[in-house]
Amino acid sequence: MSRAPRFDEVIHARNRLQICALLAEVDSVDFATVRETLGVSDYVVSKHVKVLVDADYVRTRKEKQQGRARTWLSLTETGRAALDAHLAELRRITGLGD
Repeated sequence: MSRAPRFDEVIHARNRLQICALLAEVDSVDFATVRETLGVSDYVVSKHVKVLVDADYVRTRKEKQQGRARTWLSLTETGRAALDAHLAELRRITGLGD
């Protein structure tokens, strides 16, 4: 389903846009992979994930694996729709159609 172009201030921050783009390609990704992919600290990822969770764009779940707790992130349907609309708006602004 095509979404109307809409600039989204929540998603537009560079790290949040990268997180959403990464999550759009998979069902879920563990926190450490997001941190390593972005090349930032746990604190930076946590800060941006909290904003995305508060906006209902990202969902988190904790899971024990080999005795260690791991946090998994996934994009919600709301988040996917917001990302699609934001990317459509960026294409519209830049003249780089689909």
